[in-house]
Order: sequence, then structure tokens, then C-alpha cells
Amino acid sequence: MAELFTLENLITLALLTLLQAVLGFDNLLYISLESKRAPADQQKRVRTLGIGVAMVLRIVLLFVLTQVIQFFQDPIFGLPFEGIAEGHFNIHSLIVLFGGGFIIYTATKEIWHMMALQEHSDMDQKPRSVNSIIIMIVVMNLVFSFDSILSAMALTSNFYVMAAAIVIGGILMIWLSGRVSEFLQKNRLYEVLGLFILFVVGIMLLTEGGHLAHLHLFGNEITPMSKTTFYFVITVLVLTDIVQSRYQKKLLKQRQDLERKALDFPSDKT
Repeated sequence: MAELFTLENLITLALLTLLQAVLGFDNLLYISLESKRAPADQQKRVRTLGIGVAMVLRIVLLFVLTQVIQFFQDPIFGLPFEGIAEGHFNIHSLIVLFGGGFIIYTATKEIWHMMALQEHSDMDQKPRSVNSIIIMIVVMNLVFSFDSILSAMALTSNFYVMAAAIVIGGILMIWLSGRVSEFLQKNRLYEVLGLFILFVVGIMLLTEGGHLAHLHLFGNEITPMSKTTFYFVITVLVLTDIVQSRYQKKLLKQRQDLERKALDFPSDKT
């Protein structure tokens, strides 16, 4: 057991924990937005239980992947439509494609509800049980975990180091999810920004899944969105939202000043 606490393993653990934090940003945002569907007094429990169960299942998934990694990579079926749609799908690519499609569907549905009239929005919005929300958090957490687990396996073959990084990352995620949820609750306008970021996350997962499946559409290869491109797009979205918010506040202040001046100096028409 003492050999686990070598300098090399400790450095690897620090790198893996950082990797979990960086790759877990989109997952954290999804958890924060999904937990808001639960009753206010249950939201903390939903986040804690969802991330906790997912953390245990991540360790199980890590163990499975270290034993049967090739099974997830072997093609199980393909698309033979030459010149239209070609590809060879494996379990890994299908999981990533499902996750990307589901996130795009979720983000689009929530954006639509925000834009719809209140009466239609209330009719369309179906209540969600606490258990169903926890299940969705666990499932999507596992979808997001594939990249981080495979990246961890590329850095080390030590199962205990990888498992420790998953536990530390899960604890950090539980701590941060509450703060992200509180921020979104106090700054409701940023929910729209969060949903559009999730939409971009879905696109990133779809391109990643298409790349894993070696998918070609009409002769064009599907290439994955790089993390650099993803974070650049997110930075542009955040900056645009900040500028837009400040501009709206400036316009509102100017309007209030004009209304106040009109009240102080009413026109005398008599």
C-alpha cells in the first residue's frame, strides 16, 4: 500500500483531479440546471445523491473499462450507404451520441418553455419526480465520465489512483454544484446563457460520437470539436451576455432618468 504514495502517483493524482474538474464543467452545469426541477427543499439532496451514486458507478465503470476496454471499442454495426452515410458504430460512440442528442433536446425544450406564453408553458411543463431527476443526473454523469476515464487510463494504469481522483472530483462537484445553483437562482438571466452553453455541449458530444464512429455524411467526415474551440465559444457567449446585460442596464437607467425629469418638470399646457 505504501507504494501508492510515491511522488509519481501523487503528481498523477493531482493531474487527474484537475482533469476531472476541467472536463466536469459541462456536467456540473447540467446538474445545476436539472436539479432546479425538484422542489426547493429537495434540490440539495437531489444533487448530493445524484453525484454520489454516479461517483460510485464511475468507479465501477472504471473497473469494467480497465478489464474489457476493447469490448467498448469493437464495432457492432455500420452504415453502408456509400456517399450518403457511412460509419462503424461501437458502444462508446453510441453512448456519446445519445448523450449529445439528449442534451440538445433538453436545452431546446427549456429554451422553448422560456419563450412560450406563460399559460402554454405551464400546460406543457410536466412535473418531475425527485427519483427521475436523480436518475437523469446519474445517467448523464456516466455519459460525461467516459472522456475523463479514458483520459485517466492514458495517464496511468494504477486503478487506485484513478479511483481516488474520481472520489475527489465527485466531492468537489457536490460542493460546487450548490454554489452554481445558488448563483443561477440569484441571477435568473444567466439561465439562458447556461442553456445555450449546454446546447454547445450537446453539439460537441455529437461531433465526438460521430468521430468515434468514423461517420461520413455525404462524403464529409465528422470531426470532433476540440476543447480549445469549445472553451473559446463559451468565452464568447459569456462576454456577449455580460456586454448585453450592461447595455440593457444602461438603457434602463437612461429611461428612468428621462421619466424622472419629465415628472420634475411637467409641461405647462394651460
